[in-house]
Amino acid sequence: MKKFNELGLSENALKALKKKGFEEPTPIQEATIPVLLEGLVDIVGRAQTGTGKTAAFGLPIIEKIKEKAGFVQGIIITPTRELAIQVSEELNTLKGHKKLSIIPIYGGQSIELQLRRLKDGVDIVVGTPGRVIDHLNRKTLQLNNISYLVLDEADEMLNMGFIDDIESILKKTNQVKRMLLFSATMPREILAIAKKYMGKYELISIKKDQLIPTLTDQIYFEVLEHDKFEALC
Repeated sequence: MKKFNELGLSENALKALKKKGFEEPTPIQEATIPVLLEGLVDIVGRAQTGTGKTAAFGLPIIEKIKEKAGFVQGIIITPTRELAIQVSEELNTLKGHKKLSIIPIYGGQSIELQLRRLKDGVDIVVGTPGRVIDHLNRKTLQLNNISYLVLDEADEMLNMGFIDDIESILKKTNQVKRMLLFSATMPREILAIAKKYMGKYELISIKKDQLIPTLTDQIYFEVLEHDKFEALC
């Protein structure tokens, strides 16, 4: 197992990781970060939530993009607003002292607030397919000059019926960019998107015994539907 300082990350990134208490990279981070920092290939990664994939793609993207570029440099598409918020918050803690604007856009949040933020200038957008398309149609979001596009939990987006929306978004992006696709499973529809829209890509697959963090205890409780919210609280 390598250390974070052996992966080619900057001092700013290492300080941000130390502040978060991260000491050693997870398997997906160790495999992905050097490829993104050094190579020119796209990445298809097989990894589940909880394996540290946000930092795996987020750290190199933060390292590579410029401050105050004046346009959206990267977009991350997630299946749910909860994940969009989570990924956005994680990236903001990983950027350290680098002056980058990273915002989530999703349905259910004030469209006026999102319009103001986008107008002020954003470097990285984390969004759900429907709201991203909404902004593209309004022409309040431009993706014709991005450097990075990430499809996070692609199989979940497929299950939720977002595959056509994803293709619509991809068609609005510039041809030359780095594309990253992360999915816990690799159904043929997901691989078809990779083959159609990605250039030469590297497949990074984490072994099954590495997918679930060993320090996480998973439990569940059976409750009546009307008691769910109260029990959760």
